[in-house]
Amino acid sequence: MVFSLYYILPTMALGLGLAFLIFSQKKKKVGNFFKGIFFLPVVTSFVVISGIWEWLFKGSDQGMINQLLNSMGFDNQLFLASSKYALLVLAGLSIYKVAGSTMIYYFAGLMGIPEELYEAARIDGAGKWRIFWKITFPLLAPIHFYVAVVTTIGSFQIFDSAFLLTGGGPNFATNTIVYYMYEQGFSSLRFGYASVLAYVLFILVFLISLIQRKFIGEKQDLG
Repeated sequence: MVFSLYYILPTMALGLGLAFLIFSQKKKKVGNFFKGIFFLPVVTSFVVISGIWEWLFKGSDQGMINQLLNSMGFDNQLFLASSKYALLVLAGLSIYKVAGSTMIYYFAGLMGIPEELYEAARIDGAGKWRIFWKITFPLLAPIHFYVAVVTTIGSFQIFDSAFLLTGGGPNFATNTIVYYMYEQGFSSLRFGYASVLAYVLFILVFLISLIQRKFIGEKQDLG
C-alpha cells in the first residue's frame, strides 16, 4: 500500500507532463525525438535499468547520487540499505520504467481533444491554467481512469526491482506481496500458502479497481 502511494500519482503526473511536452512540439521533428527518448525505458530490459539504478544509488562514493550529494556538502546515504529510503528508490525505478507508456496514453488523449475548444476558450480570455483545469484535465477523464487502474494493478505486482536490488530488505522494507509470495512458494516451498496469497492479491486488486470505478469511472460516465 505504501509503495502504491509512492508510485501511482507520481507516475500519472509524470506521464501527463511528458505528454504535454511532446504535444507542444507535435508539429516539429523534435517532438518525435523526445517521444522516442521518453519511451526508451519501456522497451529496455528491466535488468539493465536495475543495474543503472543500482549504480546511481550505490551507498558509497562510487554512486552518482552520493557524488552529487558530496559536492553539495552532504554525507553519503545508504539508499538501498536504508529502511527509510529503499522503498522510495524502488518506486522511483518503477516510475522511470513505466512513465513512457503512461505518456503515450495521455498523448493519445490530448490528440483527441478538439482544437476548437481551445480556440473558443482563448477568445473568451481564458489563460493557460484555466484552459488546462477547465478543458484539458476533465476531458482526459477516461485516460485518468485507465491509467489509475493500470498503475494500481502494476503497483501490487512489483517483484523485479525487489528481487534484483534489495532482496526484500533491509528489515523487510521492500518485501512486496509478490516477492513475499515468491519466497513462500519457491524458497520455503509452501506452495499452498503462496497460492492463497495469490488469491488474496487478486481479491485486493479487484476491490481497489471497483472502488476506482466507483469514484473515477462513474464521474467519467456522468461527464
